[in-house]
Amino acid sequence: MCGILGAVNLRGPVVRGGIERGLRRLSHRGPDGTGTWYSGCGRVGLAHSRLAVLDLSNAADQPMIGGDGRHVIVFNGEIYNFRDLRQELEAEGCRFTSSGDTEVILAAYKVWGEHCLQRLNGMFAFAIYDRGAGDDSASVFFARDRAGEKPFYYASTSSAFHFASELKALDHSGQVDLQALNFYLALGYVPADLCLFEGVRKLPPAHCGRLDLKTGALTVRRYWSLPTNTPTDGRGGAELAAMAGDLIKDSVRLRLVADVPVGILLSGGLDSSLVAAAAAQVSASPIETFTISLPGSSLDEAEHAQKVASYFGTRHHVLPLDKPSLGHLDQLALFIDEPIADSSILPAWLVFGLARKQVTVALGGDGGDELFGGYLDYTNSLADARRWGWVPTEVLGAMAAVAGQLPAGLHGRNRLASLRKGPLRQMIWGRPYFDTQLRQRVFASQALAALGAGLDAPELFLSSLFDQGKDPVDSMSRAHFGSILPDDFLVKVDRASMMHSLEVRAPFLDHRLIEFAFGEVPSGWKVQDGESRRLQRMLARQWLPPDLDVKRKQGFSIPINEWLRNEGEQVLMARMEGLPAVIDMTEVRSLVRGHLAGRTNGGRLFALIMLALAMRNVDGP
Repeated sequence: MCGILGAVNLRGPVVRGGIERGLRRLSHRGPDGTGTWYSGCGRVGLAHSRLAVLDLSNAADQPMIGGDGRHVIVFNGEIYNFRDLRQELEAEGCRFTSSGDTEVILAAYKVWGEHCLQRLNGMFAFAIYDRGAGDDSASVFFARDRAGEKPFYYASTSSAFHFASELKALDHSGQVDLQALNFYLALGYVPADLCLFEGVRKLPPAHCGRLDLKTGALTVRRYWSLPTNTPTDGRGGAELAAMAGDLIKDSVRLRLVADVPVGILLSGGLDSSLVAAAAAQVSASPIETFTISLPGSSLDEAEHAQKVASYFGTRHHVLPLDKPSLGHLDQLALFIDEPIADSSILPAWLVFGLARKQVTVALGGDGGDELFGGYLDYTNSLADARRWGWVPTEVLGAMAAVAGQLPAGLHGRNRLASLRKGPLRQMIWGRPYFDTQLRQRVFASQALAALGAGLDAPELFLSSLFDQGKDPVDSMSRAHFGSILPDDFLVKVDRASMMHSLEVRAPFLDHRLIEFAFGEVPSGWKVQDGESRRLQRMLARQWLPPDLDVKRKQGFSIPINEWLRNEGEQVLMARMEGLPAVIDMTEVRSLVRGHLAGRTNGGRLFALIMLALAMRNVDGP
């Protein structure tokens, strides 16, 4: 895993100093070396900071130039099936000088063109400069993986195109995009192609693009989508669980391949325990597992993880974690560019730092909830639909409207406000940050006027994802997979791990497993009668220790509400310095005072603190 950067000037030479400056801002992503390349015409520059994982020799350095000199690539990520692809390409006449995956992408693009994306099993963000030949003009082709594990920011004008792994490596105006800010306040992250700052966009997951250097035309398209849920008739739970198990094992097998030490982040929860179980079955070498210990805390899962590790005979490491605090934000500050409001980035950052002392690559459990129905939203919404299904939506909407006028953080307010469109859609209208009524308060009047009818765009975005499902569980799963997974959880993992130059791989996000879970598994085998993760629990009974409590649902969280109450009004308001001018500071102070008086505004205040940090970091280190 690495950092990538590139620039194209359609009217003259690129500014090399800007590329070098951006590369320095990505140094934490790749401590094992840096490289730059400039086209003969001087209009294209590519740069790379390397975290060496496969082929540790200089033969795998980037930017990498193809054998014929026509193509040059910068690549961030891993292609897990690169060995199989290499064999196919060798049969096509390709020859290789390195043993890693970067050269395989170059050859795959040369042989199969853009269709190579369909063959790649991995997490990736890359750009390939194509010098062109004959009628083919010079261009830059770029792409991002299906689930959105690896980031790709870009800025495009009529005369230039720039891209980077992180926002901080791009020069931009620093002016806030109001609609993106609206999404951030509503969701706690900035989704899809939006970016907090004007003039910058993100390439969405499963998308690719091309810049034609002759015409300046930029095109972006989706190359992959979730399949429609069309289960094969006659398959029961046992058969589906066996199929899921085989896919998980093969995904883990591929993700254990590396030329550096690899470990498994084992919490003792269902997802990470299944990953460890699969690794124990497919690996010929002893498995290294890592658990974070939180002595004296109710969040400590070291005992459960030890039970799994002992069962499989892994080489188990228990890493003591100091109690995280808001003071750690001062150390995180320089890494915050586009904010996320997920406070678990603090313990994640500490966990990854401890793991990096032992390994360079770690496998985690991200994606299991989205694929197999693990969120409490699913069981709670279905239960509420049974309980309140007889109440007309109009009545629930009226109750929600009244609740929305209550003070932020008042007990029960969010619960009622979330029912605005009925119990099955409460995951959309019951976000823990700023709902539409709260955004009407926290936005200054001029911002509200500018947003107009677009104020509820974040909720309509989630609704558009929800509406793609065939039933409530399928709908909620698709909404989570298309929003909070790529734009919160995977951003958190990427940023917090890359701060320590640690590569984290997610076996549940193998595209074959994703397509199976969304296309072949009926919703009833995910969630039914109050039971979630039905297929995963079947596998757990076969793979895991019989006395392991697999019904636990323990997220890695921090007591953010309590911490903020210990800070005091003056300290909290000082952390808000730098918030955009469109935020009503009187309302912010009201939120702070309400929280100190006992209301529950911790998530909202943390979201504002992270936003203020991002604004203060506009110019980068």
